[in-house]
Amino acid sequence: MQLIPKTGLLLIATSRFRELGKGLAQGDYGLRKETEADQYVKELEKFSKVSFPGIIYTREDIETAIQFFQSEKVDWVFALFLSWSEDFAWVRFLRDMVPVPVFFGCKTRDSISFTDTADESDFVEFLSAGGLVGTLEASGSIKRFGRPMLVTSIGQTDELMLAARHFSQAAAVRTALRSISFGLLASYNEVMWSTYVDPYNFFMKAGPELRFLSVAGLTKEIGTIDTKLVHNTRNILEKQYQVLPDVDVEKFNASIRASLAVESMARKAGVSMVVLNDVDPVLLTEVGLRPGFLPCPGTDDVAVVPEGDIGGGLAVYILKKLSGKPVSFIEPFHIDMKQDCFAGGHAGPNDYTDPSGSVRIARDVRFAKTNYKHAGAPFAWYVIPPGLKTMLHVSECNGRFKMVCTLVEALPCEHFITSYSHGLFRPAAGTVQELFQRLVSIGVTQHYGIVSGDYTRELSYLAQLLDFDLEIL
Repeated sequence: MQLIPKTGLLLIATSRFRELGKGLAQGDYGLRKETEADQYVKELEKFSKVSFPGIIYTREDIETAIQFFQSEKVDWVFALFLSWSEDFAWVRFLRDMVPVPVFFGCKTRDSISFTDTADESDFVEFLSAGGLVGTLEASGSIKRFGRPMLVTSIGQTDELMLAARHFSQAAAVRTALRSISFGLLASYNEVMWSTYVDPYNFFMKAGPELRFLSVAGLTKEIGTIDTKLVHNTRNILEKQYQVLPDVDVEKFNASIRASLAVESMARKAGVSMVVLNDVDPVLLTEVGLRPGFLPCPGTDDVAVVPEGDIGGGLAVYILKKLSGKPVSFIEPFHIDMKQDCFAGGHAGPNDYTDPSGSVRIARDVRFAKTNYKHAGAPFAWYVIPPGLKTMLHVSECNGRFKMVCTLVEALPCEHFITSYSHGLFRPAAGTVQELFQRLVSIGVTQHYGIVSGDYTRELSYLAQLLDFDLEIL
């Protein structure tokens, strides 16, 4: 589901000019500002829910607006001077408003509607068009207060609104992150230390609370899953996807049952993202497989990533909230120099629900020869569809979180890597070797979220709002 940001609209004007032009056919200053305010509301409502307390003229107005924004729990504030104005309202906002993302804009008019100011109406319009004066005045206080999460932007209406839309999406994701919980099932991956993060720092900086789920709890939950639900889920999967002939029906049921149990367990724990250590020996011994059908058909409220990587889970969750689309979890496997591309993907649970992708229900060949109870249990074997993708990495280094993102083109390909959901990818700019040289130089891990579309601008704003280090390649 696409995010609908909650916007606080802060428009500042001056009471000194309010009565100027009274009785003119074109309207006085106050009426012209009301018309302009209506236009801002209309533009912002195209991508957000707007809370507008009215134009700010007085100290009382700004106090009321601050209280209103806080009661509405806005994700962000769009602030703009409608002309020159006294700055007492602005400095009170900077001082008294709770920490919240602020987008401070300045609109460049497409044209100036007067040639001189000899006519009274033209003089009122001249004063009305002075938003640049107010913006410059306000900029000094922005620097003095040094409020975090405040960005500035100057442009024509379309440019300003495009930047504001990207910022609003980032602000809404920030809000979402601060209201959810991740569930670690059941531990970090002891063979991948570089994926470790500090849970306390994760809560302070990224937002989610980390809850610890147990294999014992999962096995108990598996026992509660109704057999009829398992069979109904299998029927849906069989109708929608090709089932390869060597798939064992009982192991198919077991994989479905475990997948349903992971989601059920997450809901009961209030968890939106399950970070599953799917190669944990205890999990594989007790459950006997890696759950292979997450998300389950018809559900979209619980995301799951493998290998106990919380940073990888955060990358996937961010892209999912920004895009409203299925997000894959991948690691680059190898470079194909002849095609100037790289193969990437991952074993274990992976979102397979993009209708543009190709899915087969196949045995997990990697574990087929083990002694686990359901060795070779099937999973959704998924090939990532072609098209432009945003690839995002998140990890922690010396107390700082970093985001690294780039654009890649997914290439058409067939299923060719057994036991792994996968695809072929080419950087949108530069060569494959250059991409990985830069990644290695930055210092990352092997895990990335990947989603259809370009979300680099939203991610750039989000990194600012979360105080993450950012590299866009």
